[in-house]
Amino acid sequence: MTGQILLWTAVAWSLFQLWYASPLPFVFGFGVLNDTEARAIHLGFALFLALLAYPALKRSPRERVPFTDWALAVLGAFAGAYLFLFYDVLSGRPGQPTTLDLVTGTAGILLLLEATRRALGLPMVFVAGTFIFYTFAGQYMPDVIQHRGASLVKFINHQWLTTEGVFGIALGVSTSFVFLFVLFGTLLEKAGAGNWMMQISIALLGHLRGGPAKVAVISSALNGVVSGSSVSNVVSGGIFTIPLMKRTGLSGVRAGAIEATASINGQIMPPVMGAAAFLMVEYAGIPYAEIVKHALLPAVFSYIALLYMVHLEAVKLNMQPIPRRPTPRRERWLRIGLGLSGSVLAVCLLYYGIVAVKAAFGETSPLVLAIAGVALYVGTIWYSARYPDLELDDPNAPILELPRAWDVTRTGLDFLIPIAVLLWCLMVEQLSPGLSAFWATLTIIGIVATRKPLMAIFRKKHFASSVRAAAWDLTDGLALGARSMIGIAVATATAGIVVGTITLTGLGLMMTELVEFISGGNVILMLILIAAISLVLGMGIPTTANYILVATLMAPVVVELGAQAGLAIPLIAVHLFVFYFGIMADITPPVGLAAFAAAAISKEDPIATGFQGAFYSLRTAILPFVFVFNPAILLIGVETWAHTIWVAGISLAAILIFSAATMNWFVTKSRLWESAVLLLACFTLFRPDWWLNQISPPYEELPASEFLRAVEEAPAKGRINFVVQGFDLMGDEVHKTVNVPLGEPGESQQRLRSIGLTVTPAGDNLMISNVAFGSYAKRIGLEVGYDVVAVLKRAQQPSSVIPVSIALVLTAGIAGLQFARRRPVQVTTAERP
Repeated sequence: MTGQILLWTAVAWSLFQLWYASPLPFVFGFGVLNDTEARAIHLGFALFLALLAYPALKRSPRERVPFTDWALAVLGAFAGAYLFLFYDVLSGRPGQPTTLDLVTGTAGILLLLEATRRALGLPMVFVAGTFIFYTFAGQYMPDVIQHRGASLVKFINHQWLTTEGVFGIALGVSTSFVFLFVLFGTLLEKAGAGNWMMQISIALLGHLRGGPAKVAVISSALNGVVSGSSVSNVVSGGIFTIPLMKRTGLSGVRAGAIEATASINGQIMPPVMGAAAFLMVEYAGIPYAEIVKHALLPAVFSYIALLYMVHLEAVKLNMQPIPRRPTPRRERWLRIGLGLSGSVLAVCLLYYGIVAVKAAFGETSPLVLAIAGVALYVGTIWYSARYPDLELDDPNAPILELPRAWDVTRTGLDFLIPIAVLLWCLMVEQLSPGLSAFWATLTIIGIVATRKPLMAIFRKKHFASSVRAAAWDLTDGLALGARSMIGIAVATATAGIVVGTITLTGLGLMMTELVEFISGGNVILMLILIAAISLVLGMGIPTTANYILVATLMAPVVVELGAQAGLAIPLIAVHLFVFYFGIMADITPPVGLAAFAAAAISKEDPIATGFQGAFYSLRTAILPFVFVFNPAILLIGVETWAHTIWVAGISLAAILIFSAATMNWFVTKSRLWESAVLLLACFTLFRPDWWLNQISPPYEELPASEFLRAVEEAPAKGRINFVVQGFDLMGDEVHKTVNVPLGEPGESQQRLRSIGLTVTPAGDNLMISNVAFGSYAKRIGLEVGYDVVAVLKRAQQPSSVIPVSIALVLTAGIAGLQFARRRPVQVTTAERP
């Protein structure tokens, strides 16, 4: 009975989230919920399931749920859904809580902390408890973070009865679209797409030296496209790849570290990045499609660099590839050519076909596309049904013969349809993440519900049993998706306590002064400090909660102090910096959750696995520093395809050289001074402008009178740097450099209003007369009353080709020396009898 209640409650939660995300409430005029009501229901479900599904103690019975847990679950559901149940009453008396409000709020916070302890462990509870203590003991704190404290009534009202605390932005993002993306990934895995992607990776890369390790990297990248969870990536892929790597000569520690490292990068891999990336939409005020665009190159480069490191590891250990079926070279190249050209042709046909249908059918095109999509789906199932289903690879079996890539691909062509729907909605139609995830999830629900019955029809097998199996798969998938969300939901709610404390006490403003004092205003020291804070907070805390904490506390600090130091750091660069180091915490000892999961599979020491994984992740750790100082890698300020190719090529070369230097192996084993030269070349490729800036300044200052003209003349979606000065709320003088994006071409004031900024002439300067609440201008710290005192125009400098060429020549020189050193070794080996 208990199992059935848990199952159907989880299914009900998934169905509620689908209903909330869909257009149906507005079509039928029923069940329309505002954000606050939906968040309350979301938290009510999460608390009920967390307090029932996770035992209170290690010695708690596992065969039944104690009565106390039932009582706590019902109370938790009531407290969580309180804002929904009494919304009209509460909205009629804001700021005037009754005794019932206060009792419910107090119980709700205590039950939320208990649910967090059960689902996520003590670290998150300790962090939230620290901030709660700070709320009440503010007057006893050191001067730099002191505040006057808050009463229990004020605390409960702020945290539980408004959207400033628990029911704030973080829980809102979890409610609006994180749930659907998690459900989408779960259902895709349930349909068999996870094994399909794994087998494709094995078919494509298994024949290479270190092939199983490269399979782990590519399969994690493919899983990361739709998953966005490092631990789930490790568990789903590692059970196959880690034993496979060990069978081909890699140690258990290295095998676990490679899988964990590849899996944590799944959270930075577009289009479905980690849940924290969706929070970035709200915290940075940037559309998700833009975040995906900015994050693409670093994510791809990070995976390519990991592939290169794996290759170097295989060369050092002389690992042998998995044998593949003998094929004449001509046939093999023909297959490769057909595969690549066919993939490109399919993508082009899909894109231009949809565009043509939309142009031809206008308003009825969605119906036409839906019919065409169903026909395509049935066609792919008919084709796949002609071949046997993929079997799960037994990782403990003897070395297998590699399958051919097309033999694997043809068995699951239909799995590409929901991914294509998601990408089209997100990147082309630029729908909201929630609506995009809804249509993609609806597509995969249709596949899970009909795939097995259609296969049975085409293979002429028993239809009724396949319908029952599909119905169970769908039910189980909906339940698993909801269970996977329990931890994220309670994590975002608990993180809301921290955010609420910051808004209640004014801690955010104090942190700026504290970090500035510790770092001495040095931007590098400040970034290292914030990276360390992210890693420490991430010990045992989910990436989502970690991002909320650090982005709320530290992202504004980086923007503000960078601007005061004359460094205009784009807002997206700051948030990605925090995001990357929050992810790194999943593999950094002593509490790296991904490393622990990998070590459990490899049966090795989790700390050793964590250290090895952290070493492999160095190439990911340097990227945040790179795009803070060189935002071109985020495609910021990159306006042409030629410039994009240049930036991509140079950045890729830089990270590969960095990987070779850290592995201490390039062509052969590197000497210490050779690795040092490679690191110098890497720095030069990442930051050619640093050398040029030593010769001539990067910008020339124009008077404020040129500001509006510069805004109007800026290219479409260009950016502009300018200097402002004024006084902050504390009466201190402010002088800082800022960087803002500009939209489509137009009149200068109109372009400024698109980022929430209005300026008016004030003597020789321009004064900021309005900053829209929640706008980009507000988020980067611009305030009414600041004066625009100068515009920064890119100055004429020597070409960056000069330092880049020198770096490449140095790299080629090291390669030449190592080739010469390696050749005598090979000759000697060959002459040996």
